[in-house]
Amino acid sequence: MSLKTVGAKLFAKYIRKRINKWASDPVKTQEKVFKSLLQQAKDTQFGKDHNFQRIQSYSDFAKAVPIRDYEALKPYVDRVVQGEKDILWPGKPLYFAKTSGTTSGAKYIPLTAASMPTHINAARNAILCYIAETGNASFVDGKMIFLQGSPEMEEKNGILVGRLSGIVAHYVPKYLQRNRMPSWKTNCIEDWEEKVEAIVEETVDENMTIISGIPPWVQMYFEKLQKKTNQNIGELFKNFELFIYGGVNFEPYKSTFEKLIGRKVAGIELYPASEGFFAFQDNQKENGMLLQLDSGMFYEFVKADEFFEEHRKRITLAEVAIGVNYVLLISTNAGLWAYNIGDTIQFTSTSPYRVLVSGRIKHFISAFGEHVIGKEVDQALKEGADALGIIIKDFTVAPQVHPEQETLPYHEWFIEFQETPNTIAPLAKAIDDALRKQNSYYNDLIEGKILSPLRITIVPKDGFKKYMKSIGKLGGQNKLPRLANDRKIADSLTAMIHK
Repeated sequence: MSLKTVGAKLFAKYIRKRINKWASDPVKTQEKVFKSLLQQAKDTQFGKDHNFQRIQSYSDFAKAVPIRDYEALKPYVDRVVQGEKDILWPGKPLYFAKTSGTTSGAKYIPLTAASMPTHINAARNAILCYIAETGNASFVDGKMIFLQGSPEMEEKNGILVGRLSGIVAHYVPKYLQRNRMPSWKTNCIEDWEEKVEAIVEETVDENMTIISGIPPWVQMYFEKLQKKTNQNIGELFKNFELFIYGGVNFEPYKSTFEKLIGRKVAGIELYPASEGFFAFQDNQKENGMLLQLDSGMFYEFVKADEFFEEHRKRITLAEVAIGVNYVLLISTNAGLWAYNIGDTIQFTSTSPYRVLVSGRIKHFISAFGEHVIGKEVDQALKEGADALGIIIKDFTVAPQVHPEQETLPYHEWFIEFQETPNTIAPLAKAIDDALRKQNSYYNDLIEGKILSPLRITIVPKDGFKKYMKSIGKLGGQNKLPRLANDRKIADSLTAMIHK
């Protein structure tokens, strides 16, 4: 056993005890965070505009600070981007994490000296919790790869701007730098396909023990390795022990990964975003990820089915229930206040508080009032595919409101298969049945002859990769939306299929 392994085990026990301390007193922990945030930001422009000095309770805060998304907060963010200080948080941010927006174009999410360590520590603590639970730390002596965006940054009014994953690359601790891959030069390659090819060349002969990234892009890496070596990943990397992932639900990719790897590998799910590192899987036996309550973020929740109502109710951690779909709101030490990040979550446990990501508040299908969400779609596809032994590479779903032929509207599922089945009718029925069991509104529309059962459109090999490349979002932190309430993606895919 190496000194690094021994040190990792001791440090893991220490960190696990610290986490248990705040996790065992969650409401008090959040109250401390809430008061600290208000105290630190009371003299900022935002704090003055919203009377932080007078806020004595959460109800005061909810009355004084409305829910905002990026578009609504943009007037403040623009002033920060222009170089003004003390606007959303004391001083100026260390960085802006640049992400693609919708109506506003590029989004600039501030990362401050107070918030930056929470991004780093959460990722570290996820691995340490795994070590504390399993007693396994031998993988720390091997090579680790984190498939991420380029670490190169630009400057905007004295503040560095880059992708979150690229910014985080600058914070790899010294004791891991020798283990970390790919090389800095390779990590700076902008073209994703070229970058993955270079990563394959650098890692194919290495002792890879940890591999991390968004599942579809790790899948691409694995497929290129397999093509080059004619070996599955488990044979090629005999000491590969831990897969760390986040960004999308892993369940639809699970069968593909098991086939590519050829054996079981432990996994840790993360819930990171530019706005904050919200949760990570702290226990291999429990469902859900531990919500980070002591990381400079105060959480609020609104029931998803009430979110667009005029008098929606905001609640704190103390009032949440297991299994309810909530929109997640955050106030942070990066200067985001009652901020809607767009995600919906569900609690799987309240002792401690663990969550899973159920979808996006804007990514659902409700063309007829069915309000089908991402979690339901993922689960239905998994049940249908597993029952028939079919492996799915990727998929997205959209409503077909105006079919060309005289048929009822339906949900159209665009699916790329690992191996296309001879007939897709059994899969379509299995998915539809599973979805109807989960969503009573959808079931009622089928039974009432308002909707036809879903239909599957086969996407050819690498079709989704070609689509993502065509819109400039191949690789990195980019993700294919699972659900849409319109046919923007669907029509692009249809045009590509029939080209």
